[in-house]
Amino acid sequence: MSAIGTLRTGHIGLNVTDLERSLGFYRDVLGFEPLAEGKEEGGRFALLGQGGQLVLTLWQQSDGAYDSGRPGLHHLAFEAESIEQVRAAETALKARDVSFAYEGVVAHREGSDSGGIFFHDPDGIRLEIFTSSGAEGAQAPSGAAPTCGFF
Repeated sequence: MSAIGTLRTGHIGLNVTDLERSLGFYRDVLGFEPLAEGKEEGGRFALLGQGGQLVLTLWQQSDGAYDSGRPGLHHLAFEAESIEQVRAAETALKARDVSFAYEGVVAHREGSDSGGIFFHDPDGIRLEIFTSSGAEGAQAPSGAAPTCGFF
């Protein structure tokens, strides 16, 4: 154990190019509730959560689009309670013409019970909604490598 003890993820901060567009996506499509919004030194931000707990911060302070070839965030994964919720999220995202990395629910690796959907937010940030069971029988697009690794 580290001298600083056990650490847990507190919240995730994402740079976005258009706060209104991203806020609409994370609020209306993924169901996060706005906790606060503000403006500082020409930049804007929004704090989003679930059940009053901070989960995600959006920072309007960047240009361009997400670049998977640069160091930084690889992808952000959200865990759902069931495969039915993952499929419901897929339906809602498709209704919004969201870009998907793979078609349908895929396994995390071949033969795995866990799996999910992989898609992109309005800035191209790679996202995942998964569940720990219920994906048995789904194919894994990357063979032995974790599915979430190379999309």
